[in-house]
Amino acid sequence: MTLPLKDIDRPLGLTDTAGRPRRRLPRWPSRKSAGTAFALLALIGASAAIALRDRPFERPPPAVAEAPAAAKPKADPQTPKAAAVAPQAKDSASIVHLGSGGEGAGNSVLVIHDPAAVGQNLRVAHLPDRALVEDGPDGLLPVRAADGRRPFDVYARPWSGARGARVALVIGGLAVSQTGTQDAIRKLPAEVTLGFAPQGNSITRWMQEARRKGHEIVLQLPLEPFDYPTVDPGRNTLTVEASPEENIDRLHWVLSRTTNYTGVMNYMGARFSGDAEALAPVMSDLGKRGLLYLDDGSSGRSQAEAQALKNGVPFAAADTAIDGVRERGEILKKLDELERTARAKGFALGTGSAFDVTIDAVTGWVNEAKKRGVEIVPVSALANDPERG
Repeated sequence: MTLPLKDIDRPLGLTDTAGRPRRRLPRWPSRKSAGTAFALLALIGASAAIALRDRPFERPPPAVAEAPAAAKPKADPQTPKAAAVAPQAKDSASIVHLGSGGEGAGNSVLVIHDPAAVGQNLRVAHLPDRALVEDGPDGLLPVRAADGRRPFDVYARPWSGARGARVALVIGGLAVSQTGTQDAIRKLPAEVTLGFAPQGNSITRWMQEARRKGHEIVLQLPLEPFDYPTVDPGRNTLTVEASPEENIDRLHWVLSRTTNYTGVMNYMGARFSGDAEALAPVMSDLGKRGLLYLDDGSSGRSQAEAQALKNGVPFAAADTAIDGVRERGEILKKLDELERTARAKGFALGTGSAFDVTIDAVTGWVNEAKKRGVEIVPVSALANDPERG
């Protein structure tokens, strides 16, 4: 009788299988099981890829495609008719033809819009949205889009939305001096809002340049001062003695000087803005077109805020003019006052003109203020909007 070997006496590599069930080698999985495993692995891989993205669910920016070149439209290069807009083929796209008035004349650009987006992509910010313009006797006029969008919304510069100290600065008088306008656009930080004088030259060209740089813009509206016409704001000034129809015609001339602006600001106008009867038809028209009204704060008798609220017009009022004294030290003092106001109540708004000393002072101050935690915002960010409550 042979006794079983103990484990310690058994030669290496040999096993005693007597009386033990034989182990079976693992079988290959079935096709169904393999498919399930591969699907599980694919799901895990896709989840990991999404998690590792910087912003996994952010919508990609709207695409901008260049269409074939088109013939130049016949238009005056000094009016926004130089930027003619073709009919929109679909709700999500529009073709914009750049005429002889702007850079890239004779080219057509197909712009793909995201209907859910608010604010305009800065890559195409110089191009008018075809849904926001209509033909007028002197050029293109701003209008609300059929879907409710307003120029005030679409042409507004984006900002953080934070509740910290916010300062808006509006520098007017652009397009009057070509050199001054070029310097203002080149030097001023993009957060500064620019105001264009309707009597200026090459407004559409400068508007396009400013928008490419990221600036929000407004048009200056000439209104009658008390000592008019000794002090004359310029061509097509709106006056108290003119009929409502005459003033609306003058307003439309101003509005047709260019495109892509969020609204208007008064230029002078202490007498006109203090007369509610004269101001009411103007505010009504601005409200229908979806435009902002900015009061420069120079007149304590202004009825602009009350009329803006009544007519659904987004409204903002300046706290101070920063360059009443054209000296760098005095301008910096005014800017520091704005910062103190903003820290006290959350926001402040200042206006100035495109003088060399103002541009230099504002440029340096803005760069330092941002380091101190002050956010420089466009004027639209500080507007009281009756439609939003």
